[in-house]
Amino acid sequence: MDALLNPVLLSVLVLCVLALSGVHVLLALLIAAVVAGLLAGLGPADIFTTLVDGLGGQGETALSYLLLGVLAVMVARSGLTGKLVRTVMPLIRGRRGAVLFALAGLACFSQNLVPVHIAFIPILIPPLLTAFDRMRIDRRAVACALTFGLKAPYLIVPLGFGLIFQGIVAEEMSSHGMDLSLGAIPAAMAIPTAGMLVGLVVAVLVSYRRSREYAEVETRFSIESSEPAGDDETSGDAEPHGGWTWQHVVVLIALAVTLVLQLVFSSLVIAGLGGVLTIFLLRGERWRRGDEAVTGGVAMMGTIAFIMLIASGYAAVLRETGAVEDLVSAAGGIIGDSHLVGALMMMTVGLIVTMGIGTSFGTIPVLAAIFVPLAATLGFSPLATAALIGAAGAIGDAGSPASDSTLGPTSGLNVDGQHDHIWDTCVPTFLHYNIPLFIGGVVAALVL
Repeated sequence: MDALLNPVLLSVLVLCVLALSGVHVLLALLIAAVVAGLLAGLGPADIFTTLVDGLGGQGETALSYLLLGVLAVMVARSGLTGKLVRTVMPLIRGRRGAVLFALAGLACFSQNLVPVHIAFIPILIPPLLTAFDRMRIDRRAVACALTFGLKAPYLIVPLGFGLIFQGIVAEEMSSHGMDLSLGAIPAAMAIPTAGMLVGLVVAVLVSYRRSREYAEVETRFSIESSEPAGDDETSGDAEPHGGWTWQHVVVLIALAVTLVLQLVFSSLVIAGLGGVLTIFLLRGERWRRGDEAVTGGVAMMGTIAFIMLIASGYAAVLRETGAVEDLVSAAGGIIGDSHLVGALMMMTVGLIVTMGIGTSFGTIPVLAAIFVPLAATLGFSPLATAALIGAAGAIGDAGSPASDSTLGPTSGLNVDGQHDHIWDTCVPTFLHYNIPLFIGGVVAALVL
């Protein structure tokens, strides 16, 4: 009974209910933080002090979102994205399934081959919305394709973000008395990842295969409005549908600079700022028009950035309550000696904790502290334990209102106000990835 009154459990339930009821995610996070703090015996002043102190945990992420928004606006203003869309339209017309699987593959590269994470979404997806709408692609399918690419690779591919995630799993297991080589982690995560692949196929070919109409809403990313102005306010001097201009060349150089800086410094803030400054310094944009680019970038990504900040504060409140450890311990107390019950409980706890904290990487150390000794007691093998910890840590990332795996796709798909973060991103990704991950984690624990 005490486990049902756990502040983390009740707070996450409040967060989900409010978000599903139409309350803005930012307000839902604040209310959920207050609920968790009060249930844990914290006073209002302590709750908000902890929340504000915790904002810095996602400060770099929030700033990187804003800079990427500014860069995306500059790319759109150059007209380069319009050229891209007109080039690819003849190639993708009538091939909705192929387009969606290609997007998922492209997103996969953002996690390992070119580890830019969500950086490509605000630059690539908004200008492609025109093409998607003409093909009548359901944007929920696009959200599922993008989220798959943002999650599945780090579970199984030991490169880029995958190397970091799998390294955390192996390190935390070792620190709690169960050794497993880093090279064995992909084998442990094979079944859960296969479950995600099934979810992607179902989303694209079954759930959202029907046509969906969207209103024609003019945005700065629309094909018709994304050409160089051709006046003295920009460096572009070509007419719409014309040839290459210096502005196009500068934008390509800026994107290359952004990519190189990200690879060298592993910082989206440095990369985004480098790309923006490159465009200014090489006269792709006039300095006096910087206000327009910054205002547009903040309008595009500002809400997402603030949600990430509040989510970090919310996670800090959850940790301050001490109820996360209590929840994990309570689960261990009711498992008994059943492998099936143990696997089910561990996956359930992982879902609750990660849905609240919003990050797979930050959840692993919390779960491993209890899961490793518990798995050893129940007789799970190291591979099975790694599968449980990895899947339980990843399971809440898709579907969480405060995860960059859902906020990233929404930032690109909602530039015209026709894509709801909760019902069009979080709910579809929760259904198509968390359920297969849950089942895959349990199956892997029982067979490995």
